[in-house]
This record gives sequence, structure tokens and C-alpha cells, in this order.
Amino acid sequence: MVERLTTLDTSFLYLDEPAAPLHVGGVLVLEAPPDGLESLAALVVARLPLVPRYRQRVVQVPGHLANPVWADDADFDAGYHIRRSALPAPGSEAQLLDMVSRVTSRPLDRHRPLWEMYLVEGLAGNRVAVVTKTHPALIDGLSAIDIGQVLLDVSPDTSLPDPPPAGAEEWSPRPAPGWPVLVGQALGDYVRRPSTALETARGAVTDARSTANRLTSAVGDLLSAARSAAFPAPPSPLNSRSGPQRRVAVARADLDRIKRVRAVHGGTVNDVLLTVITGALREWLLSRGEPVVAATSVRALVPVSVQGQDAVPGGRVSSHLVDLPVGEPNPRVRLSRLSYAMRGVVEDSRSVRADTLVSLTGFAPPTLHALGVRAARGLSRRLFNLVVTNVPGPQVPLYAAGSRMLEVFPVVPLVRGQGLSIGITSYDGRVYVGLNADRDIVGDVDLLADLIEQEVGHLLEDAA
Repeated sequence: MVERLTTLDTSFLYLDEPAAPLHVGGVLVLEAPPDGLESLAALVVARLPLVPRYRQRVVQVPGHLANPVWADDADFDAGYHIRRSALPAPGSEAQLLDMVSRVTSRPLDRHRPLWEMYLVEGLAGNRVAVVTKTHPALIDGLSAIDIGQVLLDVSPDTSLPDPPPAGAEEWSPRPAPGWPVLVGQALGDYVRRPSTALETARGAVTDARSTANRLTSAVGDLLSAARSAAFPAPPSPLNSRSGPQRRVAVARADLDRIKRVRAVHGGTVNDVLLTVITGALREWLLSRGEPVVAATSVRALVPVSVQGQDAVPGGRVSSHLVDLPVGEPNPRVRLSRLSYAMRGVVEDSRSVRADTLVSLTGFAPPTLHALGVRAARGLSRRLFNLVVTNVPGPQVPLYAAGSRMLEVFPVVPLVRGQGLSIGITSYDGRVYVGLNADRDIVGDVDLLADLIEQEVGHLLEDAA
């Protein structure tokens, strides 16, 4: 019996575009492994049995009679997916981010398993980087796991499994189903569930726009949330005709400093981080000569964990449409307004229910940062200007192949017409911000990253 993609994941395959690929990315910076990059590559190969989907590819059903199926990749080549790269030593952060920008711009090969990993050596300070790309369709449920989750350990002594997981060496791909099997099982599905025929028939003749319409019931809650905001998203230089090229930038802050601001002025860690983003956007707009008055705002879709800020993120999320008060010059007032807004979004129906996001996005814990993007697909120009995700991470050191992970930056994909997405995560006492920008719309994203770090300092001065 073939394993079929869900209608939702099939939709996201159709919605993926060369100019707006949906893959979720990440940048992990580690100490250089004692045994070189070979040990990291060996670790990934050894852990592949724990993520069997990573050795499967998508196979289309002839005539689009049914959703595509997952099939073992008979030509699976770990060397294709795990790629070695090097910067001219001593490699700078700017050089690394330039490489990440190029990697992020390229779509994944649909004829192979939908992931890539780049092992990058040559970073200054005896460091290496791991750059990942994974299509959200690869992770299709609440119980699914991502290769990044099995790559990292809490101790350097448990980096490489000994012995390797069962099947690490013995894996043999099952033959891919031929067209008679694919067609026969599709027809069998129609017999068992006649209601599926109409849906898959529509999928064969519709484009990405009509595919999105199949999610109407789930999107309805999101539209309702936007209507309750009283006004559509304000016009912004963040939204324009997008292109295929990306620019990635990063920013950092101490988690203790963020908590110190929270202790003095109230609110949550997430409120403080949104205030930092708001202040940086204000200064960025002013640097561009954009008109910024008291009423100026930027609307963000903000998926956040409904657990405590110090809890390990799990399967519960809520997403809010929040007007960031970039027209407010006082950082303390900005924080107060955002704290009030985040407390009130549930009460005034501007919250998108977590179960709605699950049904809309095929939510899985490893792709928390993609929630807003998946909910936003095709709607960003009308409803909001950018996506800001915040996923609290572990506050203990993690290791891969005996090497300590030093930093981790999310790279959240862009939807069509969106110039910027911001992913935030915390790890081992630090906050890491990854900014993914359309090169044509927000080509100066590195300036915005610098402004984010400056805003943390301004809030601390105000809290002194």
C-alpha cells in the first residue's frame, strides 16, 4: 500500500514557486569537530534511519488522479544532500551569510528527497557551520521529526551512536510503485471514499491560487481575525513585487538583558522582543526617508508558543495579527502598547486559533518557524506586512559529533510579495535573530540587523 501525501502537503508543493520557495532554513555555528567535517557527515548518515522520510521522494500519480505518494529514493545519494563547502580562511560572518543567501535563494530539487545540508569549514575562530534547507511537506504531522532534532545531543559523549541505529547500514530502498499500482490504488481510493474524487480532480486542473482556496474553512478564521483589526494592512515598503534572490542577516542579544527589561517594565520576553523589532523597523524606515508619523504602524503575523517563555516549545501555538507602533518614538511606550495588544488579541478575536493553524499548515514542531509563512501564503499583502516568529529554544549546550553548538539562526521563508521575514530563537542564554529578505525589496537588511542590536541597548538604558 502506497503512502500518500496529505491534501495539505500536496497543496504546499503546488504553492511552492521558484521565486518564493517555501523551504525552512537554519544556520548552526559549531566548534570545529576534532575529527573534521567527516565526523559531522558520518553523524548525519548514521542518524538518517531516525528520519526515514529523508530518504524518500515525491512521486506523482499519472493524470493527477490522486495526491502524490512517498517512495524510497532508489538512487539516494547522501553526498548530494550533505554537501561540503569552505570559506577562504579565516572566513568572516559576512562571507558565511553571503553563502547562506545564495543557498536560500535556490529551490529544492523535486526529483530528490526535499532537503539539503551544507557543512561549511573555514570560519574564523576555529568554527564550522551547518546550513540546512527542508521543505515543510517533508514533515507532515505532529509526531514527525526533523533531522536537526536527531543531529544534536545534550552531551559531547553521545554524539555518535555506538552501535549505529538499526538499519543504518542495511537500508535497502523499496521499489517505487509503477503507474499501474499508482492508478489502481487511486481508483481504489475513489471506490472506498467517493468524496475524494472531486477534490483530487480539482487539484489536477487548478493552479496555486485555486489550490489555496481548498483551505477556505481554515483560512476563514484568519480572514476573520484580519477583519476584526478594523483596517487592512498598511502600505509599506516591505511589500512589493518580489524576486528570486535573498539576503540573510543575523542579530544577537543576551537573554538576561531581555529579561531585565521585562522585569523593569513588565510584559513578556516576547513583548520585549517585538518592541526591539518595532524600534528597529522605525529607524530603518526613517533611514529610507519614509514618512513616519505618530499613527504609522507595520502589521505583523506573530505565531508564538502558548507555553511559558522558559518552557520547551511543544505542539501548542497561537498566532496573532499585531500592529507594531513604529510611529511611537518612546521605547517604554512602545513596550507598553505591545504588551497590551498581545494581552488583548485573544479577547477581541484577532487571534487565529491553534487548531486552525494546525489544519491550515500541517503543523509540526520542527517547523514552528514556518507556521506564519504557511498561514500567510497568498494573503500577506492584504492582511499583514511581515511575519515574526519566536520559538524559545533549549537553555543548555547542545553538541554534534562532539562539537558544541555555539549559535543557531532560523531562516524563515518569504511568501509572494513579502520583502522580509524575521525568525527569533533563544539558546543557551542568548537570543538569535535571523532575517531573510528579498534582495530587491529590502537589500539593506544588514542595516536592520544592526538596528535590532542597537534597540536592545536603548531599552536597557531606559530600564536603568
